[in-house]
Amino acid sequence: MENILEAEKFTHKTAPTKSINVKGSDFTYRSFGRKEGIPVIFLQHFTGNMDNWDPEVTNAIADKYPVILFNNKGVGSSKGTTPDNVSAMAQDAVDFIRALGYSKVNLLGFSLGGFIGQQIASDYPELVNKLILAGTGSIGGKAIAQLESHLQKAFVDGPDRVLINLFFSKTPNSIKAGEDFLARLAEREVDRDLPTSQDTIASQAKAIIGYGLATDEDSKQLKSIKQPVLIVNGNDDNMVDSINSYLMLQHIPNAKLVLWSDSGHGGIFQYSEDFTREVNAFLLN
Repeated sequence: MENILEAEKFTHKTAPTKSINVKGSDFTYRSFGRKEGIPVIFLQHFTGNMDNWDPEVTNAIADKYPVILFNNKGVGSSKGTTPDNVSAMAQDAVDFIRALGYSKVNLLGFSLGGFIGQQIASDYPELVNKLILAGTGSIGGKAIAQLESHLQKAFVDGPDRVLINLFFSKTPNSIKAGEDFLARLAEREVDRDLPTSQDTIASQAKAIIGYGLATDEDSKQLKSIKQPVLIVNGNDDNMVDSINSYLMLQHIPNAKLVLWSDSGHGGIFQYSEDFTREVNAFLLN
C-alpha cells in the first residue's frame, strides 16, 4: 500500500511524482495529506494532468484526508494508450487504485472525471465509500456531446485563455477568479507534469462525445449508485450544462446538490473555500 505516512510531509506544491506499473503501463501519481483515513482519489477533466488541479482545493482536502492525484492511462506523464470510452477509463482507474493496495476509497470526479467516477461507483460499489461529482453529468446528459462547439468558443481569445473561457462565467467577478486560478496552477515550478498528448486528447474527446450520445434507459446507472454523493456545479456551466447536476440529483438515491451563482464549469475553483468545506464535512459524516 502507498506509504501515506511519508505523504503527510508534502503539499500539492512539493509532493514528488511517483510511478507504479499497472498491468504493463506505468501510471504517475502524487500523494500527500493526512496519514490516516480513507483516501480521496482525484479524477481529472478532459486534457488535464496532475498540475491542472487547484492547490487551494487539494491542500484543503489534504488537511483532513489522504489525497492522491494521478494520471490515468496515457494521460500526461503516464504511459500506455488512452481508451476511447468511459467504461475502459474507469477500469484503468480501478486497476490503479488496487495496485496501490486500497480496498476502499473516496472519489472526486471533475467533468470527464465525474463520468468515470459514476462508472466506478456503479460497477465497483464495494470499492467506493463516497462520491463527489463536480461539473459533470450522467450518460446522455444535455450538451455533453457538443464538445467541439464548446472548444471552438473557448479558443476565441487564444490558447492562454481557454481554461478561463471553459471554466468561468463571462462576468468580471468570475473572470477575475479565473485569472487567480491560473496563477495558482503555476505555483508548482519543480517536477511539473508532461502535457497530455494529442492522441490522448483525441481518445478522450471520442469518449466524451460517445458518452453524451449514449442513452441509459430509466437512468439505471444513476439509480444503482447507492453510496452518498455530493454534486456541485456553477449555475452557468457551458461545458456540461448545469441542469445535468439537478438531473443526477433526481435519480441518485442518496445525494446532495450545491450550486453557486455567478460561476461556470469550474465553480469548484472559483468557490474553492466553500467547496472544500462542503467536501470535508461530507466525507466526515
